[in-house]
Amino acid sequence: MRPSPWLIAGLFLMGAGARAGAADRVSVAAAANLVYVLDPLNAEFARVCPDVAVTSEIGASGSLVAQIESGAPYDVFLSADLDYPKRLVESGGAVGSSLVTFAVGKLVLWTTRPDIDLSSIESVVRNPSVGRLAIANPRTAPYGRAAGETLAKLGLTRVARPKLVYGENITQTAQYVSSGNVDAGFVALSLVLSPNLRDKGRWLEVPAGLYSPIEQGAVLTTRGAGNAGARRYLEFLKSPATRKVFAQFGYSAP
Repeated sequence: MRPSPWLIAGLFLMGAGARAGAADRVSVAAAANLVYVLDPLNAEFARVCPDVAVTSEIGASGSLVAQIESGAPYDVFLSADLDYPKRLVESGGAVGSSLVTFAVGKLVLWTTRPDIDLSSIESVVRNPSVGRLAIANPRTAPYGRAAGETLAKLGLTRVARPKLVYGENITQTAQYVSSGNVDAGFVALSLVLSPNLRDKGRWLEVPAGLYSPIEQGAVLTTRGAGNAGARRYLEFLKSPATRKVFAQFGYSAP
């Protein structure tokens, strides 16, 4: 028995609808330093692309790469550096031609203790009353790597080592400082400028010459390469509106 033409047409329309629906949904994996930036960023994207629904997952850049390489269903990856997106491209998990630098991050030394001398990084690290100093895991978090570079450039690695407490990502590192579980910590400027934390404690911006530039890159995953909504999201990251959102959180334009 031959199938009805109406049944064939119905199945075709159902398939087309499923494909269109898939294109209208974008799954974004984002570095932890972007935790407070994502809501205003995605709100702006929704304003210019109201037909595309975005979901986001936050984590350390290295951990997110491992998840994507293991098959995690993300369409766009927003990293805290350029190395991790390049690694994803090399492993076949992302599209090399889509790689774009969308912002440059800044590192700060932050404390909620009013008695700590914050006149210099050295004064904090060498302070005997500073027994616990937080940084993000340098193996997976670019901001943690930048903190390690800073300590090395200043000749403070040996002094700091017994004090170091490692956060899984930069958000957890900030939580350690915010809660008072550590005396001070190296965190992203974007976090201390966030509405949740901007009135809490004091911070000192780390001179840019003490660490490699934190150029943050975005890339389409192999899964997202055929997703029109994902391509629109990546293009959106280059827009003036996006630059304005990032500037509010202390990022520089690339």
